[in-house]
Order: sequence, then C-alpha cells, then structure tokens
Amino acid sequence: MLTPETHNALRLFGGLIEEGRLRKGWSREELAQRVGVGVLTIRRVIQGAPGVAIGTYFEAATLVGIPLFALESQGLLDRELARQQEKLQLLPSRVRRPQEDRVDDDF
Repeated sequence: MLTPETHNALRLFGGLIEEGRLRKGWSREELAQRVGVGVLTIRRVIQGAPGVAIGTYFEAATLVGIPLFALESQGLLDRELARQQEKLQLLPSRVRRPQEDRVDDDF
C-alpha cells in the first residue's frame, strides 16, 4: 500500500509529463512510440500508476523536457552520479547488526 505522499508524488509526476506532452504538441500515441511503450502504459503514467517501471516515467519526463533531480544539464547529472558512486564505494559493503542485538550463545 502506498503512502498518500507517494501516491500524490506519482500523480504530480504524471501530470507534469502530460503537461509537457501537451506543450510539445504530441499525441499520447506519439509519446508512447518515442518512449517505446504502448498507449495504455502512457495513460497509466499520466494517472500516476505505481506499477509502471520507473524507467518509463523517467524516459517520458526526459522526452517532454522535465529535468530530473533538478539537474538541468547532463554534466551536472553525470557529476552527481559519480559523486554518489564514490560514496557507495566508501561505505561498508554489508551492514552488520550491532553487538547488543546478537544472541549470546557462548556457553
């Protein structure tokens, strides 16, 4: 079950995609063809359906001119991605539970 915040965010994202599509003067069929999905999937995106792949949302948004992550230029997005990847490399590869959560089975 989605939280109301998630549901509203998906609906907003879908609405922005629809607005961008209309600004471009594209039909839903044309957007679907450009994204590489069917018209039904585009309808679901516009409605904010949670079952649609996030890549489909992102591709549609990019095609209609919605900046992702408020990083308008590709260079900024690339730099942020590289920075995030560096952070992941510095973090431990696995998460360990704190000692107090472990069962003391030494007899």
